[in-house]
Amino acid sequence: MKNLDAPTLALIDTCSQASLELLQRNLTPHGILAASRTEAAEARRYTRIFGRDAAICVMAMCGSGVPALEQGAVASLDALAAQQAANGQIPKYVDPEGRDADFWYLGCIDATLWWLIAVDHVRRHGRVGRSHWGREAGRALGWLLAQEHQHFRLLQQNEASDWADIMPRSGYVLYTNALWYEVKRRYAVDEAEATQYHFNHLFNPFQRNLPEYHRARLLRHYARRGRRDPGLYLSFVNLSVVGDEGDVFGNVLAIQSGLADSSMARRIVKTISAARACDPYPVRVVLHPLSRQHALWRPYMARHQQNMVHQYHNGGIWPFVGGFWVMALARVGLHSMAWQELARLARVNELGDWRFTEWFHGRTLAPMGMAGQSWNAATFLLARRALLGGGAGW
Repeated sequence: MKNLDAPTLALIDTCSQASLELLQRNLTPHGILAASRTEAAEARRYTRIFGRDAAICVMAMCGSGVPALEQGAVASLDALAAQQAANGQIPKYVDPEGRDADFWYLGCIDATLWWLIAVDHVRRHGRVGRSHWGREAGRALGWLLAQEHQHFRLLQQNEASDWADIMPRSGYVLYTNALWYEVKRRYAVDEAEATQYHFNHLFNPFQRNLPEYHRARLLRHYARRGRRDPGLYLSFVNLSVVGDEGDVFGNVLAIQSGLADSSMARRIVKTISAARACDPYPVRVVLHPLSRQHALWRPYMARHQQNMVHQYHNGGIWPFVGGFWVMALARVGLHSMAWQELARLARVNELGDWRFTEWFHGRTLAPMGMAGQSWNAATFLLARRALLGGGAGW
């Protein structure tokens, strides 16, 4: 913070206030919407309470000191819990009026993970009791445990069924299992150490020590074959197919959740920085986007022309992920760098007269997606909170 000039500090303060105001504008009596109400947002159903978006916003709203946001955090979790499936799954999104719940094509696995993390956050920092949402949380954990491999202790999933919902990651997915470990840690779920152990052997197969389990050794062999150590965790591992495109969000969450030890965390930061993934704004979510010629390319990636190279989940710049990048930098002690990146985050949110743009083209920097994206505001506030308070931010 000492290295920032007065105008930059003022920009950070202005972004904080603008973030709080955006969250209040996007709040309904039943919870926080993913984006501001526009014709485009209505058409694409961004004016819904999304499991992942709302949960991330809840963690910024709870502890904000703004009564409407504090109440809205609880309302958001309530709205999602009210539409929980009989098997325990939390929906991808719900209608603010409670008329609709969507569970995506192949099932949305991360909404349940994020909801549980947000529930724990509000129990710790909000005004609800430790047993609040107890029945719903128990069912949600049961649904997740039913998808856990009984030896790897990692969640298994279909492709295109997490936040990057038109990317071909499947099997054991980095992003999903970073969240799973965080859930296990918060809820004292059994076998958390086994989850951590296999996470670091499956997603980082380039280390010298071999995993004990023979099937893990075989997967390690498949993952290493014909590849160099990328300096990152692999984005997914699925039998003889793996993702080496450089998943920034998954790697950042591995730092944030404590799965990466100090050495691995530093390597991840070094690799992302060397790729200039934060230039000029944090952060591009893929370091090596998949082209149509790549073996992992799927025809659905071209839907709406979204996941072309350097776009959307395939290398676009997502400011909300930039907030988690800042939190990860703070976690590894790179506070000066974190403050600089927070300032860049304020600048990208400011573009278009505080448009809080959903994502930007990774090369042309053209603003894309929806305006008034709630989680942009939320992760900025969480990142600033982490830097000012010295905590994890979530």
